Amino acid sequence: MCRTRTKPRTSRTLNPSDFKAAFCRRTYPNENRLEGTLISILVVAEKPSVAMSYAKVLGATNRQDGYLEGNGYLVSWCVGHLVELAPPNVYNARYVKWSIADLPILPQKWQYLVSASTKKQFGILQKLMHRPDVDSIVNSCDSGREGELIFRLVYQQAGCKKPFSRLWLSSMEESAIREGFAHLKPSTEYDALYNAALCRERADWMVGINASRLFSCLYGQPLAVGRVMTPVLAMTVVREAAIAAFVPEKFYTVTLTLADGGTASSKRFAQNADAELLLSKCRKEGRVTVQKMERKEKSENPPQLYDLTALQRDANRLLGFTAQQTLDYAQSLYEKRLITYPRTDSRFLTEDMAASLPGLVTDVGKAFAMEKPLPIHVQQVINGSKVTDHHALLPTKSMANADLAALPAGERNVLRLIAARLLCAVGEPHRYAETTLTTICAGEEFSAKGKVVLSEGWKAMERKMLGELLGKQKEPAVLPDVQEQSQCSVAGAELKEGQTSPPKHFTEDTLLHAMETASADSMPEGVERQGIGTPATRAATIEKLVQKGFLERKGSKKTKVLLPTDKGKALITVMPEEIQSPEMTADWETKLLCVERGEMESETFMTEIKDMISSLVNTTEAVKGANVLMKNKVIGVCPNCGKSVVEREKGWFCESNPCRFVLWKDNAFFKRLGKRLDAHVADKLLRDGRVRLKDCKSAKGKVYNATVLLFTEADGRSKFSLEFEGGR
Repeated sequence: MCRTRTKPRTSRTLNPSDFKAAFCRRTYPNENRLEGTLISILVVAEKPSVAMSYAKVLGATNRQDGYLEGNGYLVSWCVGHLVELAPPNVYNARYVKWSIADLPILPQKWQYLVSASTKKQFGILQKLMHRPDVDSIVNSCDSGREGELIFRLVYQQAGCKKPFSRLWLSSMEESAIREGFAHLKPSTEYDALYNAALCRERADWMVGINASRLFSCLYGQPLAVGRVMTPVLAMTVVREAAIAAFVPEKFYTVTLTLADGGTASSKRFAQNADAELLLSKCRKEGRVTVQKMERKEKSENPPQLYDLTALQRDANRLLGFTAQQTLDYAQSLYEKRLITYPRTDSRFLTEDMAASLPGLVTDVGKAFAMEKPLPIHVQQVINGSKVTDHHALLPTKSMANADLAALPAGERNVLRLIAARLLCAVGEPHRYAETTLTTICAGEEFSAKGKVVLSEGWKAMERKMLGELLGKQKEPAVLPDVQEQSQCSVAGAELKEGQTSPPKHFTEDTLLHAMETASADSMPEGVERQGIGTPATRAATIEKLVQKGFLERKGSKKTKVLLPTDKGKALITVMPEEIQSPEMTADWETKLLCVERGEMESETFMTEIKDMISSLVNTTEAVKGANVLMKNKVIGVCPNCGKSVVEREKGWFCESNPCRFVLWKDNAFFKRLGKRLDAHVADKLLRDGRVRLKDCKSAKGKVYNATVLLFTEADGRSKFSLEFEGGR
């Protein structure tokens, strides 16, 4: 196993005067140019909105097609991944058809293609990179593994050889952007990060391509398998199996209400008769003897600052947001300069941030109308050794002057969570006294616990900031102040029946936690635990599982659970251990981190992946009887030909070959109504030929109710019409 200690990056910063000079148009003599030629710097951002922020600071205000220009700068952008790994058929035309005989597909020389939808922007970037006046480039894509990959693939695909430096930011505030450009870092500092990104991308491609083709061919239907996706699905399937196998056991307790206050409970009894007998004896005796009274003062330290996963978990638990929704809201807040970089896995700040933190805490408190002076214990959140690429999530100073009421509700709520966490994290411990009372009645021991709050500490701030979201808090029980060996009268006695509880279904909150801590028990002590995926990718993994029909969300808006579908259960049933193992995938994630830190050669990691894939292809056989499990779920009858309609990845299809009937999940008609064609809607349409929809939205934003009617064309294709309520 590789070393997992944090290796701080050394950084050569540019002189601030270099940055000042960069803000004006410069002339340099050059052996390849006429003396006096104007020199430009090309800045490449990941998104147009981010590019606009950079351009404003840099003074590049002249808008062109696909970039901005001015003050010696050209500022352009990617649109996600402009350059992607080529599909298998580019390596060999026979790979168009899926065949086990062609596996494993393990490219010796990797090939890349420009996405068809982004060819125009790639062409613009390529042209800018080769402009004679551009002498250097700044990689200003998002400060993380994927941002590094996005830029470098474009740079290489464009055939560019010009020198480039790296802009590394944790905030989009103007002051942070200026500081970042004043201290651009050499690109070589991020070579290991790029290597890790390449390993991640290529490993995912090899596992996805080979495993998906292998199992699809074995079972005669398309099956999507992923390096991260499949172990996460396996965790949900194992959990549901444990719930299904759980057999509840009844138990009985006797509860005594003490005349002086408080209640005391007996141990659990397996038999009702034993509890009834004790109840009878207690009622007859009518008093308890105090055997022991123990009081301990305890404290609960303030919570750590948020990383992305912790924020996503709280947003799901308190607000009902999916992990992807939370990430989208956080990304928007970041681009609006209201929070720092969201895709972080750190929960601490660096030592150089200590001096400015009290001012930030005060500003945040004022922004949320916290009138009383706030306790600020800075050192609780400072630990540079636990900060990797980015520090913990914070509100920015810009937030103090922003119109928070103008933000969309989702963004405003996420911002409140982040602000509340900062105010709590620098606060004082929550202190309380816990009392344990042990009594004897009818020869049986009864115990009671009470709690008295001594100092609210950080929890007072939490209640002020998040009161409505936290809901009503249970009042702690207060026990009477009694002496040992004294006696108390029993005001009442009753028998209570309960039963043991099964494991709980995964919510987005608990599944994220499971992904974060996967393999923790099997890892040696002291090893950094990375879990499955990264904070930046976990949300996308869950969404992909839902999109592909392996997971489904069920429940109320705020408390939805994630359940594996029949399709998901079937997939995991036929998957070998090495593909579905969270431990193996977590181990890979740890090794990717080692590559990122320069502590492991990328070739070593890739060899391990290739060996695993080769072994998988050569040793895997179809599980006997699994075809029954792999059958597509029938949801209704085809209105065109009367055959069964089954669910597949992209929609609900008629099983009859000549029939062209299909209800597409990504349905343009329903999109125009602001709705989604989900399983419930599909079921209603097939059963009744119609479905009533509430709160549809017109193109002009008007809200209305309507009924969608299903028809079929002469060739069997589905057709929809609207029936408005009230004859409209």
